[in-house]
Amino acid sequence: MATTTPMSLKGRALRLLSAREHSRAELERKLAQFEEEPGALAKALDDLQAKGFINEQRVLESVLNRRAAKLGTARIRQELQSKGLAPEAVLDAMEQLRATEVERAREVWRKKFGEPATDASGRAKQMRFLASRGFGGEAIRRVVTSSEDE
Repeated sequence: MATTTPMSLKGRALRLLSAREHSRAELERKLAQFEEEPGALAKALDDLQAKGFINEQRVLESVLNRRAAKLGTARIRQELQSKGLAPEAVLDAMEQLRATEVERAREVWRKKFGEPATDASGRAKQMRFLASRGFGGEAIRRVVTSSEDE
């Protein structure tokens, strides 16, 4: 009768990291319940970070690459903040995203609707949709109103 040994904290962290990039704060949240002795989790994460397995910049770039085409700046900011990334890094990323907010909103709008709304309730529906994706008011207004002019 073979007994399985429990997976180490480092092993659990590596399993999570093999699926996608995780920030240190995310790993701490997910692995805290498995820590048997105080400080063991911090030591394991310090080791992984020193070896380059945990990299905050890669986490940030991963989120931007996966989500920027579908979501607005506000939703992406919230997602980055929830991952516990450095506030300065999040602000820098938001500056980059704001430059393309209208184009990204227009592409999301085009995929979902494709043609201008015929009445005020249709425009409101389109605006609510874009707002739910985290696009800013100015970008939404420009996309929905400019679509009528085309």
